[in-house]
Amino acid sequence: MSMYQVKPVCGGDMKVDLPTCMYTLPNVHAQQGGGCGDHALQNGEVDPALKALEARQDEIMRKLYELKAAVDGLAKTVTTPDADLDATTLSQSPAAAAFTGTADLDSLLGKDLGALRDIVINANPASPPLSLLVLHGLLCQRYRVLSSVHVHSSVSSVPPQLLSCLGPRHTESYTRHRFQLGFTLIWKDVPKLQMKFNTQSMCSIEGEANVARFLFRLLAADPQDAVTATQVDSWVDMAMFQLAEGGSKEQAAVLRSLNSALGRSPWLLGQELTLADIVCACCLLRAGQAASPPANVHRWLQSCRNLGHFDCVYPLLQ
Repeated sequence: MSMYQVKPVCGGDMKVDLPTCMYTLPNVHAQQGGGCGDHALQNGEVDPALKALEARQDEIMRKLYELKAAVDGLAKTVTTPDADLDATTLSQSPAAAAFTGTADLDSLLGKDLGALRDIVINANPASPPLSLLVLHGLLCQRYRVLSSVHVHSSVSSVPPQLLSCLGPRHTESYTRHRFQLGFTLIWKDVPKLQMKFNTQSMCSIEGEANVARFLFRLLAADPQDAVTATQVDSWVDMAMFQLAEGGSKEQAAVLRSLNSALGRSPWLLGQELTLADIVCACCLLRAGQAASPPANVHRWLQSCRNLGHFDCVYPLLQ
């Protein structure tokens, strides 16, 4: 089939003057010998620089595979469950009965019960996360928790009560495989609280409210209906943004809302303690609004204290 013919732009022997003010690029066309670009030599061999680069890449991949094998071997040493401690021997105290439900850490996360999950929290000592300390106590009643407190180099000094806020330190005789959760609190100069769970596979969660929601989920205590869950979130956000960070007018408005809600039921959302009660009570105490609250709020705060969940909070308010 005949085709249209186009006149050549330049003749085969015609010399084209190229500008000298531009960067020169390597030839991307294959040259003699089947090589690639300027790395292919006339005799068919590959440029030694390219060979060195390939060898370096192979060495990096080899080291990565060795590192992965070492990590896998280390994981096996810390995920073996203790023969004397299994799910059937996990005792539950009466104080945590409302949070146990029917789920456990295995069903919540879909992993082997013997695998210890690490919770690592970075918090600023200038604003201790009181609600997380309460939730830590509830987790200790629900699971076997290995707790520890550390101080980052960005913080010059930490009050003694913050160093012991998670209870007594475990001695070296405790082995990790005897526990289900590792709860590590690091006092660090951070603008916002940060948490990582299973640090190898999860991104950071920021903000005390979001971390509190996550930890409360580990108690298998989330409300079953969407309306109640939305109400819990509303109280948590109100506590964090208006009680903890708001001005006097905003705090007074929240106190009125709390007093009204607590006039209809012993807890904010009915007959049982929820995350809304924990976060609101902690923010109220931290904001210094618990000295002379309305009658219903005063009764509610006393009920919170009588449960014993807030025993770790009051020493930090002094």
